[in-house]
Amino acid sequence: MTPPPATQGNGLVDPELVHPADVADCLRQLAEFSDRYRPMLARSDQERHLGVYLEGLVSGLERKSIEPIANAHDMPRRPLQRFVGEGSWSDVKMRTEMQRHVVEEIGSPEGIFILDGSGFPKMGDDSVGVGRQWCGRLGKVDNCQVGVFIAYSAPRGMTLLDTDLALPESWVDDPARREKTHVPASVEYQTNWELADALLQRVGHRVPHAWVTGDDEFGRPSKFRDRLADRNERYLLEVPSNTLVRKPPSWPGSKAKWCKVEKRKKRRRRDKWQRFTVRDGEKGPIEVLAFCTRVVTRRERAPAREETLLVMRTIDDTETWYFLAPKGTALDTECLVRVASHRHHVEQIFGMAKGETGLDHYEVRSWVGWNHHMTLSMLALWFLVLERRRLQKKHQR
Repeated sequence: MTPPPATQGNGLVDPELVHPADVADCLRQLAEFSDRYRPMLARSDQERHLGVYLEGLVSGLERKSIEPIANAHDMPRRPLQRFVGEGSWSDVKMRTEMQRHVVEEIGSPEGIFILDGSGFPKMGDDSVGVGRQWCGRLGKVDNCQVGVFIAYSAPRGMTLLDTDLALPESWVDDPARREKTHVPASVEYQTNWELADALLQRVGHRVPHAWVTGDDEFGRPSKFRDRLADRNERYLLEVPSNTLVRKPPSWPGSKAKWCKVEKRKKRRRRDKWQRFTVRDGEKGPIEVLAFCTRVVTRRERAPAREETLLVMRTIDDTETWYFLAPKGTALDTECLVRVASHRHHVEQIFGMAKGETGLDHYEVRSWVGWNHHMTLSMLALWFLVLERRRLQKKHQR
């Protein structure tokens, strides 16, 4: 379940603001934008391919994969295919430079990292990392690839920062498939939350932020929450309704009995819930009721820990969300509701990335190809975020 979105002034600009007269200027801006990233390439002939591919990703092409982009630019498909599918340039360097750029333009100590997985349905079993696994896009287990992403939501904008492909266990011990799709020998099986943890450690020291949030795929594993707490990361992660908690033993009259957070919600007196408006909807303000409290959370093979529980529900009580934050988190329900609501922003970000910069339009099969396409699509998304901010300022004058 996804909580209602926050009232953050960083939504994407209405496409109607982009007038025909802006198109030529947009291309000039894209060329200037690309100049920053050309030094990250390995060879000079790749510079033209970077510009062509980025232009194709932000264009109005219905399908933003290699062949349609090459055809639109009246160039052979094969050179562009080599650039994306096997080009010897570094995704790490390109993404690192993009993250520096993000910090310069929209970086904020109030920024929030949003963790999320995204499935990419695929036919056959030749594409790297493909397998029968949960695909959120389809809402079921199906043949797909899964990427774990870290997004950034800050007062001045939001975008994707980094990603890793989740390699299923069936691939890890299959040398033939690994060799065929050029999976590096250093890549081992990691759960999605372990991939998310690696992303945070890679990006966290570079991009200012106040919170880490995500759905129950990342909140459910107590090991992940404990790692974040031990690194002094402030997290607010959704957990399932059957998560076991009890009152802190220091509380007067505490019997220290375990119960599900769902039951903890039902015990809360009606007059103890606070009401908040999280955003303005088409039919008026969208409101929730919420409360937060100290709890001790259970672990299977580790000592219990104290955390902060946030419970948030719709006014009609048709949906409820449960979140955990580290021990010592201020019992500021309004603040926690605001942070929790940021999770909705990742849907907006993916909507733009898949709808406007071809995040899911790739037809490459190799490890390098998947990562190259993701890097370039995230780069194109970042360009559109900047361009829409520029156009918004222009048309507000």
